[in-house]
Amino acid sequence: MTAAIYYFSATGNSLAVAKDLVKGLDGAQIIPMTKALKNDFEQLFDVVGIVYPVYMFGLPLIVADFLKQIKVKEQAYIFTVATLGGLPGLAHTQTREILKQRGLLLSAGFSVLMPGNYTPLYEAIPQEKQKELFKKEKLRINTIVQAVKQQKRGIMEEKPYLFNFLLNKLLYKGGTKQIPLSGKNFWATEACTKCGLCAKVCPVENIELISGSPTWLTHCQHCMACLQWCPVEAIQYKKTTLGKKRYHHPGITAQEIIERAGVVW
Repeated sequence: MTAAIYYFSATGNSLAVAKDLVKGLDGAQIIPMTKALKNDFEQLFDVVGIVYPVYMFGLPLIVADFLKQIKVKEQAYIFTVATLGGLPGLAHTQTREILKQRGLLLSAGFSVLMPGNYTPLYEAIPQEKQKELFKKEKLRINTIVQAVKQQKRGIMEEKPYLFNFLLNKLLYKGGTKQIPLSGKNFWATEACTKCGLCAKVCPVENIELISGSPTWLTHCQHCMACLQWCPVEAIQYKKTTLGKKRYHHPGITAQEIIERAGVVW
């Protein structure tokens, strides 16, 4: 049996989960969605895991694009793992519907609570609370791995449905239309050292360096990678992030995000 874990990760949570899944699923490959979208992978897998963060109670735009293009065996066991700081919204349901339109079946959808990274609304939670979540994540992954090995079906961890439906309808459908242009709201303070790391970690090359200073273009994913990985915390979103504590997974480095995605600099 062949297995692959595809993931999208901007600040490390989903990559950490993907790596833990691979440890449990002996022999599974780990493939960044950003890399898969640029390359035509010939190998089709018997078990396919799709790991992503929840944005606005739904799928990141890049994940939706990936799901519309992914090549999968018709009878493959497909499962999702959504990393989230609160509620999953309808991310699993959206995945199921996209795959269904392509004649594919989502077998199970799991959710894993992780520290949130949306600094425009809140700052990073204390490190002690982060450590508690990381411990629980390890236990959750063990449970998920066992379910995947047994190929359990019908699991959809996104209740209560009505509440998720309302959040998705109110926030996701309207908000995601504005995401590509949201880059215009990012800016760098005078603390910027022109290191260029923000451009390197951007999953969609939405940052152009002009005389070393970042300029945001018009195909943003609103993933917060540029803001969270800035080593001097110079990058801001509007004025809502000023003075707020930043977050990226402590077990993941910016270099790993870059290298796994296959970005050449």
